[in-house]
Amino acid sequence: MSPLALSVVLALVSAVAYAAAAIVQERVAASAAGPRYAPLRRPAWWGAVLFNGVGAALHVAALAYGPLSLVQPLGALTIVFALPMAALLVGRRTGRRARHGALMATAGLAGLLSLTTGADARPLGDGQRWLLTGAALGAVGLLFACAHLVGRPALRGVLLATAAGVSFGAASVFTKAVAGEWTARAPLAEWTALLVLSAFAVGGLLLSQASYRGAGLAAPLATLTVVDPVVAAAVGVTLFGEGFRYGAAGAVAALICGAVAAGGLVELTLDRMAPAPEAPPPPRAGAGRGPRESDGDPARPEIGQGVDVGAVTGARADLEVEMRSRAVAGRP
Repeated sequence: MSPLALSVVLALVSAVAYAAAAIVQERVAASAAGPRYAPLRRPAWWGAVLFNGVGAALHVAALAYGPLSLVQPLGALTIVFALPMAALLVGRRTGRRARHGALMATAGLAGLLSLTTGADARPLGDGQRWLLTGAALGAVGLLFACAHLVGRPALRGVLLATAAGVSFGAASVFTKAVAGEWTARAPLAEWTALLVLSAFAVGGLLLSQASYRGAGLAAPLATLTVVDPVVAAAVGVTLFGEGFRYGAAGAVAALICGAVAAGGLVELTLDRMAPAPEAPPPPRAGAGRGPRESDGDPARPEIGQGVDVGAVTGARADLEVEMRSRAVAGRP
């Protein structure tokens, strides 16, 4: 197998692993009554952590054998794999609108990533690292606060997924910075960047777990899948000196792809926020049956607005009340 083909296979399996992790996280969030962010006592959650680790390792291996312009768009297929996997494994089906939004988000993200290039990237200075750390922490904190102010679970889940995407995107940037400047002679020279990387990675994992509580699978996963690489690409363009292919035309195409991806996310969010159809009221006793089939009683005149209650004569152990309509009583 050629290195390019191996890179494609590794990237696809990585997307499947990320999709499996998201499905498990959503199931844990839907069934757990305990901690929202870190259900440490749930073995299934640790399985999701394992799936995320496998996906990250496979993604890094795919980058070792193939170009970034190919591996990153393939990673956007996570949401495409997650929806049919959820329907097959746990019976979680999605509507047409959600599928359409997921495809829009994936297509827009794949197009955006395919237009970015890492050629002539410059290293990230210390001042830029602290600037990125502060900006990312500020964005995550703001999104976290807004998520706890909204009342709709779907919108809260999307905001938390956005915060998780920012955390993972910042972790990706620091991973690239550490990988580019790490040397075997000084393996701990980048220990501060490793600490920041670890903090963002753990924070993204916890925020992503909370985003699935009450918001379903499609909207939070699509938001996370889009925001993570978009944040990394934006930082790459602004701080690393990366750019877009084809010059100004590529920049315009990237804006269009970003708009398509954002439209898909909006459609997924609105689909989750739409009220569920109300169940029809249960049929009344005897409804739909003929006048002689109601509870086995013979046909009788219906009771009108006026009811006559006759006197009860004699001492009896039980009380019987006879109700007759005005027509039966012989009154007009």
